[in-house]
Amino acid sequence: MTPEEQKKAFEAELYTWVGKEIAPPTPGLDLVNEAMIRHWCEVMGDTNPVYTDKAFAANSSKGGLIAPPTMLQAWSMEGYPMAFADTQDPSTMDGQRKLHRFMEDHGFTGVLGTNCDQEYIRDLKPGDTVIAHTKIHSISEEKATGMGTGYFIETRTEFTDQNKALVGTMLFRVLKFKPAQAPKPVAEGAAAENKAPTRSKSVRGHDNAWWWDQVEKNKVLPIQRCKSCSTLRHPPRPFCNQCQSGEWDFITSKLEGEIFSFVELHYPEIPGYTYPLMCAVITLDEGTRILSNVIDCKPEDVQIGKRVKGEVMQVDVDNVLPQFRLV
Repeated sequence: MTPEEQKKAFEAELYTWVGKEIAPPTPGLDLVNEAMIRHWCEVMGDTNPVYTDKAFAANSSKGGLIAPPTMLQAWSMEGYPMAFADTQDPSTMDGQRKLHRFMEDHGFTGVLGTNCDQEYIRDLKPGDTVIAHTKIHSISEEKATGMGTGYFIETRTEFTDQNKALVGTMLFRVLKFKPAQAPKPVAEGAAAENKAPTRSKSVRGHDNAWWWDQVEKNKVLPIQRCKSCSTLRHPPRPFCNQCQSGEWDFITSKLEGEIFSFVELHYPEIPGYTYPLMCAVITLDEGTRILSNVIDCKPEDVQIGKRVKGEVMQVDVDNVLPQFRLV
């Protein structure tokens, strides 16, 4: 078969997955419960009392405790066993893993989550059962991206309760791709298009362009501050989550803090990054958190609670970013 015929045969089978259920309806392993809600709020820093204060919630318009809407997917996720999914017998895999395995067998070994849209129909309360019904919603045509050539796969999940009533929906999109190959070193004076790959540039919009301007032009890390109640917030957004004011200014971070959580990214190796790649959530001394990299260190030296000092630096020819080093 010619390469074109092989591609047509591959896509003919690929698109048969659209509309298929990836697994039978999946009830959560636990009912909606106060302990998980409390843990979620502690980690997320969400202090809304309607989630954790029984007396307040009972006297509110909710009539009792509710779960944060953003926990919608958490109630039916697999949990720790998901880490061993790749060791499963293919005959026992769910549809989504079979689809991913099929694509990997054809060279699409990279995967990257790109976006997630959730809709909340009603509040979930302790005692509710959440059941996930998931189908392959769509598969795009072949796309050339900065990560490599691949296909966007979108799943749609409908969440129902113990009474079979719809409580929310989720559209989740991933890119399955053939990782782009980094160009080989070229002789001095070679064409500019053969330059080393750079990191993907962050999306700039009305609400965050000012932040990137400060980072790139002034080499500082700004933290947005509400003018009404002085609450600090990051990433930038138009309204204060404490008092809903739309008036704001910013302060400049000292770029000092400690590691709140971290992960060492191994695979897939993304063009433009240096490995080992340590990605960390940094709690800045000013009180907000930022996702960044810890550089110039051994992975085994990175620990939760360790102090770090940052620098706004040119990480490649196209990007200026805050980076942190262990103190």
